[in-house]
Amino acid sequence: MFCKKVHVLGFLFVFLFGLLLVGNPVFPKMISGIEIQKERLKAGCPALNFRYKDNKGRWVGLKDFKGKYVYIDIWATWCGPCKAEIPYLKQLEKEMKGKKIVFVSMSCDEDKAVWEKYVKEERLSGVQLWMGKGKDMKDFYQIQSVPRFILLDKKGDIVDAFMTRPSDEKTKETLIKLKGI
Repeated sequence: MFCKKVHVLGFLFVFLFGLLLVGNPVFPKMISGIEIQKERLKAGCPALNFRYKDNKGRWVGLKDFKGKYVYIDIWATWCGPCKAEIPYLKQLEKEMKGKKIVFVSMSCDEDKAVWEKYVKEERLSGVQLWMGKGKDMKDFYQIQSVPRFILLDKKGDIVDAFMTRPSDEKTKETLIKLKGI
């Protein structure tokens, strides 16, 4: 009898608590934080101020690109789709040369030597950064897979946290239309 009462009371508690939460407009945000994270990635919101070493061993951060748009490619040497985008990225860099935009490729390879060798052998241009596991970038931009592209404005704010790939015709169209490019 006691167990039956506890079971019923437990059910009632969960049911009433659920009703209380569902009626609360903040509940969806509390449960997963997804809504809050999505708000953080909207156009005009401040970007993460990253800072990683480049392929020459120098520290490079977002602040170094003030006054320029920043097109970020998060990739890895083991990622087929990432490598398939490289020729398109190289072409885009050539077409946008002389414009106020910098192309930053951030490798999430765990083995730095593999990344360094690939950058050298493939003669990758633009700014090449090694972020390793890059938990700060992955968490901030909710990166679940690569490649991932992000566009930032001249002030370091987000233009598009889910930017199109270089192989997509819309990418060049978007970049050319940027104010003051």
